[in-house]
Amino acid sequence: MLFLPAARRPSFSAHALSRFAQAFLIATLLTCFGLTAAALAQDTQPKKKVLVCSTTQIADFARQVVGDRWEVGCILSAGQDPHTHEVTSDDIALIKRADLCFQNGWNLEGHDWMGVQARNQGKPIVACVTGVKPLMIQEEHSAEDAKPVQDPHAWFDIENAMIYVTNIRNAVRDLDPDHAKEYNARAKLYLYQLRGLKQWVAQEVNRVPKQKRILITHHDAFGYFARANGFRAVSPVGWTTGELAGGSIEQRQQVVNQIRELGVKSIFLETSTKTETLEAIAKETGVKIGGALYSDAMGAPGTAGETYIGMVRENVLTIVNSLE
Repeated sequence: MLFLPAARRPSFSAHALSRFAQAFLIATLLTCFGLTAAALAQDTQPKKKVLVCSTTQIADFARQVVGDRWEVGCILSAGQDPHTHEVTSDDIALIKRADLCFQNGWNLEGHDWMGVQARNQGKPIVACVTGVKPLMIQEEHSAEDAKPVQDPHAWFDIENAMIYVTNIRNAVRDLDPDHAKEYNARAKLYLYQLRGLKQWVAQEVNRVPKQKRILITHHDAFGYFARANGFRAVSPVGWTTGELAGGSIEQRQQVVNQIRELGVKSIFLETSTKTETLEAIAKETGVKIGGALYSDAMGAPGTAGETYIGMVRENVLTIVNSLE
């Protein structure tokens, strides 16, 4: 066995142990104090108000106005159809948390599912189409006694999108007047961006000769875009994808005849609707499919169409590149 000389043996004096204990105690107290202070700071931070929107476009508009001041939730996700949406328990739970709700209005949300649930939960709800001049459209093309209704796809005219943003700004400002200046500032910047977008769209559309501005899609989602940009919109299905999901035989044949008579170059699918009807028409008429357009919903996170501005930009590029 090896023995070290007494002078070389490690030793700890009572004084050293006392200093070690003191240091350990101080470190422990500081750590606990830091955790407690962080917890207290978190508890004292004001809780964010919750804003719940029916569609992806409205949710994007809302985020542009409120920034990080509110928590913004959305019932629908990319590619979902508001006309046919069935409310889930998760939807109801989200609406229960809301301080304010937004919907498009004019029955874009089929059978007013958003309005019904908001009222059931006692939540204030704002229709973003308030103040928009409606484009009237036949409820059913094949019914002789059909009454015209408001086309709910108003956001496709950028001037109308600006009305949506103004309505959102006014509503959140009324509910949270203490931060009205920042809501005004954010909305002002975004409205500048939308005006720039409108100018860009007009420049791009001018690449397409007027006689070629025929926009054939699955359902009547692009009436406002067509009116604002000199297009003729044609569809085998009505304005809703609900009861008229496949359209009538007469409507379908009418579109086929128009494609042949007008010499249409391309027709377009939609990202939030079924593609079978348009694919069959393309095959029958021999025209090409120019691409898929964002219609009732924006693109998924990470895609070029995940914002309203991105959605409009990509739609315009798809249309112009296929028809010019």
